[in-house]
Amino acid sequence: MKKWKILCFILVSLIFVLAACGGADNSASGEETADQEGQTTEEGNSEGSEESTEESSDEASSTYPMTVSSTVSTSESRDGSSTYNFEDVTFESMPEKIVVFDYGFLDTLDSLGVEGIVGVAKGSTLPEHLEEYSGDAYTNIGTLKEPLLEDIAALEPDAIFISGRQSAFYDQLKEITPNVVFVGTQQEDYWNTFMASVDIATQIFGKEAEAEEYLAKYETALEEVSSLAGNFETSLVTMYNEGSLSGFATNSRFGYVYDVYGFQPVTEDIESSSHGSNFGFEAILEFDPEVLFVIDRTAAIGGDSNIEADMENDIVKQTSAYKNDRIIYLDGPLWYLSGGGLQSELAKIEEIVAELE
Repeated sequence: MKKWKILCFILVSLIFVLAACGGADNSASGEETADQEGQTTEEGNSEGSEESTEESSDEASSTYPMTVSSTVSTSESRDGSSTYNFEDVTFESMPEKIVVFDYGFLDTLDSLGVEGIVGVAKGSTLPEHLEEYSGDAYTNIGTLKEPLLEDIAALEPDAIFISGRQSAFYDQLKEITPNVVFVGTQQEDYWNTFMASVDIATQIFGKEAEAEEYLAKYETALEEVSSLAGNFETSLVTMYNEGSLSGFATNSRFGYVYDVYGFQPVTEDIESSSHGSNFGFEAILEFDPEVLFVIDRTAAIGGDSNIEADMENDIVKQTSAYKNDRIIYLDGPLWYLSGGGLQSELAKIEEIVAELE
C-alpha cells in the first residue's frame, strides 16, 4: 500500500507542478501583453487574443520532441522461448492518428478524452464499457493476437500502442511507424506498470487535469477498500474455470488485491502464473480464508458458467468464508479481460467495496 501511495503522490505532485507552471506562464504572458498594449480598445483586445493563442501554441509545441519509455523494457513469450526488447520512442509532435491494441490503454485514453483514435482491435471482444469503439468510425486492426498489418499501414498512424499479445509483431509494426510503445502491465508489478501506462498517456496527450481528477477518485476508493480489508485477517483470490480453480498470491496478476487494496493473503505458497496455480477445494478448506474472491473466467470468455453450484459444495460450505457469507463472486469480464485502464481498475475497487460494505 505504501508503494502505491508514494507513486500516486509523485504523480499527483507532478500534475500540480505542471499545472502551476502552465498557470504561471499564462499569467506572465498576460502581464507582458498588457504592458505592451497599454490600452483596452477592441482592437487591442483582438491583438492580445492573437498573441495569447500563439503563446499557447508555442507552449504546447515546447513539450516536443518528447521521449517516452514503455511500461517495461522487455517481454517474454508465454512459453519463454522468445524475448522482445522495447526501445524508447521520441515523438516529434503530439500523435494525431492513433492505433491501440491494448484495451486497458484504450480505456485510459477514453477516460482522459484523448482524440485521434483511428484503429482498434475489434476482432477480439471489446469490453462492454468500450463498445462505442466497435463502430464504423474506427478501423478494425485485427485481433489481439493477429494484427492486420496492411490495414494498419493504410491508416498511416502516428503512434501504435501494444501490449503482451502483440509483442511478437513489434518489429513488423515498427516498419509501419517507429512510434510503437508497449503500454501493457507486468504480472509481477501489475499496479506500478498500470500507473506507468497512465503516466504515458498523460504526458503524450497533455491530460494533466483529467488525470488529476481520476487520481482523486482512486485515493478515495483505495481508502475505502483498505479500511474494509482491515476487518479480515486472511483472504484468497481464486479464478474459476469450468469447474476447476486456480489460486493467486502476492506475486501474481491479481496480487494488487493484497499489495494495494490491503487484504492479507492466507498463504504465499502459490506458484506464480498468469492463470494461477491449481488450487483444489480441499486446499481452500485447509487454508480457510475469511474472504474468498472468485473470478469467473468461464463467463468472461463466453462459456456457460455454473460457478455458484460448483463453488458452494460440501467442502467449501465448511469454510469461514462460506459460513460468514464472504465468498465474493467478481465480475469475470471486468477482472479477466478489461483491466489495466483507469475506468476498469476503479470499477474493480468499487465492486469489492460494494460487496463488503
